Amino acid sequence: MGSVNHDYASVDAFDGDTRLAATRNTYSPVMLLLTILSTFGVLYYGWFLWQPEHRGDILPWLLVICAESVLVLHGLAAMWTILAGYRDRRDWTYFATRAALYDLDDPDVFLNPDDPTEWPLRIRGREVSVDILITVYGEPLEVIRRTAEAAMAVRGKHLTWILDDGRSDDVQALAAEIGCRYIRRLSSNGAKAGNLNNALTITKGEFFVILDADFVPLPGLIEQTLPFLEDSTVAFVQTPQTYGNLHNFVARGAGYMQSMFYRFVQPGRNAFNAAFCVGTNVMFRRAAVDDVGGIYTDSKSEDVWTSMVMHGRGWKSVFLRETLAVGDAPDTIEAYSKQQLRWATGGFEILFTSNPLLTRRKLSLDQRLMYFVTATHYLTGIVPGVLLFVPMLEIFFDLRPVSMGIGMGQWFIAYAGFYVLQIVLAFFTLGSFRWEVLTLAAASFPIYFKALFNVIIGRDQAWSVTGANKQVASPFNFIVPQIVTFVLLAATTAVGIWRDQMNSQVAVATIWCGLNTFVLGLFLMIAFREARRNRFGVDDTEADDAKALALGGLLGAPEPRTTPHTLVLSELKERAEVAAKGAAPARREKS
Repeated sequence: MGSVNHDYASVDAFDGDTRLAATRNTYSPVMLLLTILSTFGVLYYGWFLWQPEHRGDILPWLLVICAESVLVLHGLAAMWTILAGYRDRRDWTYFATRAALYDLDDPDVFLNPDDPTEWPLRIRGREVSVDILITVYGEPLEVIRRTAEAAMAVRGKHLTWILDDGRSDDVQALAAEIGCRYIRRLSSNGAKAGNLNNALTITKGEFFVILDADFVPLPGLIEQTLPFLEDSTVAFVQTPQTYGNLHNFVARGAGYMQSMFYRFVQPGRNAFNAAFCVGTNVMFRRAAVDDVGGIYTDSKSEDVWTSMVMHGRGWKSVFLRETLAVGDAPDTIEAYSKQQLRWATGGFEILFTSNPLLTRRKLSLDQRLMYFVTATHYLTGIVPGVLLFVPMLEIFFDLRPVSMGIGMGQWFIAYAGFYVLQIVLAFFTLGSFRWEVLTLAAASFPIYFKALFNVIIGRDQAWSVTGANKQVASPFNFIVPQIVTFVLLAATTAVGIWRDQMNSQVAVATIWCGLNTFVLGLFLMIAFREARRNRFGVDDTEADDAKALALGGLLGAPEPRTTPHTLVLSELKERAEVAAKGAAPARREKS
């Protein structure tokens, strides 16, 4: 019988409905079948495009072949990674280490049975120290308070630190009020990475957790990540970015964009030792950070760079597909644009300054390919902007990307095999079709063009924190290129309709251009609603307290009896009952 990765004791503690959810396999047979079919669809579409007899006029064909080749290559990489992520990294050693995190004979455990935040953590019987570092840079006080208080309540003895790069007296007073340690540095050199490196010269924990100010940790954060670090070659354990404020269009689009990555892509990277840090909800081994000279400071994507340097030094990483902290997705066009610009700039910096395929770092071939996919990922965001101009070439200049000899049915089979199957796959994994993701993806191309241009000319991108800006700016300040493109598309569509009426036929280019106009028009409607809300205080959100609901659902979920916390409580209760009778309790085996 093959090995099984379920913790049966934990599962057995659930009620029927919760047990079903807990044991549901993300990689179901239907999921695997759709992934394999999508892979064949990607391959067929790539073959179709490159056939010489299918080539149309050279200019639109080159635009299509360059743009679609980027999508095809990334589609294949995604399918490969998804199929590789079937194995759960939590093996017997993980569960054995997790069960033995607390020593029942430790006086701190016996004297504080109701306060697991004071229970010393142990690996292989040796006590280890853990710090939780909360990076702060101008976020609202209530956001910082919420995260800091939850961090202090995480089970396992640890110290919680607020790292204030905004040098705020109010934040310092808040830390003193709630009893949290506080660090303020004199400069902001190195942005977030510099803030962390400065804190590491003061804190002494053997392991440390990084949390952004808006990510509220769950009580079991340390218990679920620390056991992986029993392996002395593991540098860090990354967990997902899960968002709890999906109450408007932008927040839902930004949140669901990340869901496929954290549910399937990052777990798949475990197979190649290429799962990378995303800057928050991560536990590091201090020795690994010291080995590479600290958190990387010469990029706004310090997380990916640090991961790549560590992997080049031979360290391992683990991605755990468990939600252990809930944060805020960008919920305005301004916040979303700045976030995507920062992320895309970091990716392009890697591509042009330390190309993973060419770098001298000691990365395996698999790791080089995985990091190359990461570095080129935001090229896929530029593709929609390139493809917008293809139907314009046909409508105004009668230039077509494919040969007129190709039948509509043949073209549709190739196109549907690529796009429709991937939409079906996304529908299956997310539970429904997310039109917010489609609209945001189609309208974000100017952000990625700007990021690419900035990296090419060496323009530095100012650091900004998602959600930290308290001043409300008009969304139209950030979408001028989209507005211009919409006007051009609308005019082109009108010309196409007029031309089709004159020719007594409907061209594919007109339909294509009309769909592009419709999608960008939806995006501009969302921008108008946001501007209206900002100006007149009209609330268009669908849930006023989505964050609290999300957190409440996670925190209120039934906890397995066999977590280290509940094992210790059960054992202490048994000892107390036996002691009251004057007898010695039998010691429970830890496994």
